Amino acid sequence: MPRPAPDQPRTRSGTGARRRRESRGLALLAAATAPALLVGCAQQGTGGPSDAKLAKTDIPAKVSPKTTLTIGAPEDRVLLKLSGAAKKLPFKVKWANISGGPQCSEAFRAHSLDLCAAAEVPSIHAHWTGLDTKLVAAEFRKDPAKNPIYRLGIAPGAGIDSLKDLRGKKIAFSPGQAQGALVLRILHKAGLKKSDVKLVEMPSTGDVYSTALGEHQVDAAPLGDVNLKRYPAKYGKQGGKTIPHGLRDDASHLWAPTQSVADPQKAAAIREFIKLWARAQVWGYEHPKEWVEGYAVKDQGLSREDGEYLHKHNGEPEIPDDWGPVIRRHQKTVDLLAKETGKKRFDAATLFDRRFEHVAADALKSGGAKSDGGKSDGAKSDGAKSDGGKSDGAKSNGGKSEGAEAQGKEKP
Repeated sequence: MPRPAPDQPRTRSGTGARRRRESRGLALLAAATAPALLVGCAQQGTGGPSDAKLAKTDIPAKVSPKTTLTIGAPEDRVLLKLSGAAKKLPFKVKWANISGGPQCSEAFRAHSLDLCAAAEVPSIHAHWTGLDTKLVAAEFRKDPAKNPIYRLGIAPGAGIDSLKDLRGKKIAFSPGQAQGALVLRILHKAGLKKSDVKLVEMPSTGDVYSTALGEHQVDAAPLGDVNLKRYPAKYGKQGGKTIPHGLRDDASHLWAPTQSVADPQKAAAIREFIKLWARAQVWGYEHPKEWVEGYAVKDQGLSREDGEYLHKHNGEPEIPDDWGPVIRRHQKTVDLLAKETGKKRFDAATLFDRRFEHVAADALKSGGAKSDGGKSDGAKSDGAKSDGGKSDGAKSNGGKSEGAEAQGKEKP
């Protein structure tokens, strides 16, 4: 299931948890993008193999059982265990209790992490800070219009009924994260500039945004996961509400430092993990009771009611077997962020290791699970074999995506 940018309790396949964790690392990301550190990163350089050389590097057909991967994907760890896929991992795994851009970027730089769950924006910012990374899997929601990760929360009495009403308002903003990119996209859609509103920087962790709305610290803020249900329930009588933004926000990825995918044995292990990851995502969707009880209630500490809401809100995961549309959407995000932040535009294709392009989708096909056949831009993955070379009830997932607009499926 497409995971929301890690800042809120992850849903179904761990989406909200990722967003929540990503938000916790907002200060880290802000520091990582500070001018002084940018200089250091630039001097550090990427140091990885060229894209052309990497593309020609074969991945071994089998992975050595002695190979060890350190993986930061807490929700996927739970899904793999619940679905039984964890027992099928043909290599050693060290699980790190982190996910999302800020924390994963820091761990990548420290050479202490091989694979991470994150939304779309972190890989873009990593590139701008000289951190060489690759996206190795992509997941989306089958019906992104019906099941968006975020809706725009509106403070009581703010006088906002549509995106056009945002002019002159205070909007919660978390730079370097999925929510921050979404805010910029919303302004672009509404025909507004950053100077037309007041962006209030604050982390999107937990209920920070919903509390800020209720206390009138901001007039609008992206809300996801269980906050989509809890915010209007708590502040609805005073006029608090959510409105749809009409943009596609469902992208979720598995993300790795280039040095890990350049290592033949680690690349083989990553491939095998992707297969199991893909099937586990579908398993989570097809087993709502187990997901609610095992993940939402026992692991995340949510009520059963909130867990059921989140599972339904997440919708059906979709995993593409063609990354062409995915990369085009990613490019739109790169172009928008480059324009709004003054960073240099680059080719988004450099962020994808296409040796892994068909792994997740092929795993679903071989396992009898549904796949989008490349017609859409996303899906989840977590337990498969393969060989691969809105309103107050929407769900949130992570991540997600900062690509193109969509009221339904977006055409490439």
